[in-house]
Amino acid sequence: MAPSILQNGGFALGLVGSALLIAATAMNRWSVKDRQGDLLTSVYTYRGLWQDCETTTAGMTECRPLYGLLGFSDSFQAVRALMIVGVVLSTIGTVLSVISLQCLTMNKMEDSSKAKMSLTAGIMFIIAGICGIAGASVYANQIVSSFQSSVTTNYNNNYNNNYNNFGQEGFGGGMGMAAGVPTYTFGPALFVAWIGGGVLLIGGVLKSLAFRGMMKDEKPR
Repeated sequence: MAPSILQNGGFALGLVGSALLIAATAMNRWSVKDRQGDLLTSVYTYRGLWQDCETTTAGMTECRPLYGLLGFSDSFQAVRALMIVGVVLSTIGTVLSVISLQCLTMNKMEDSSKAKMSLTAGIMFIIAGICGIAGASVYANQIVSSFQSSVTTNYNNNYNNNYNNFGQEGFGGGMGMAAGVPTYTFGPALFVAWIGGGVLLIGGVLKSLAFRGMMKDEKPR
């Protein structure tokens, strides 16, 4: 495959992956409150990296910014850092990809310099993709751990209520809906981050393959 095709393909994928990574970082729906068994259906609660929001069926949205570094877990701060690093590297890689395109003849840059710049952009795409996938995976692991803990707590609360009410109301007297710890599930931002990270990885690999082809074309000259 021609190096120019690989380079252009890697640039296109890197551009799309960067856009997805930026969108995922800015989205507020990283986790969504699980409404299964919830009697209150008029409020939708969801969380992001920077805000916690609630939206009613009437369309009213209220968000609470998450400022500062204190008061948040180390894992949450790590997710923020990974996504920011991924966004910065993917943005710089996109700029370098534009400059190093062989189809651009406006600059008098040598092909070897363009090849090295293309490789640098590819490496940045790969690292950014890893950061995006790792950040989304760490956040997803937090959701799974919190969900399991909440389910266990709710089960114990329901069991204790049923046991305490057994002697007063008979069997099944305490089987009503009990107020428990809220649980959260995966939000769409997680999937956007995973897809964006994967696209960046593929784009970075294509840019690296383009570098090898561009350097081979330079040797005979």
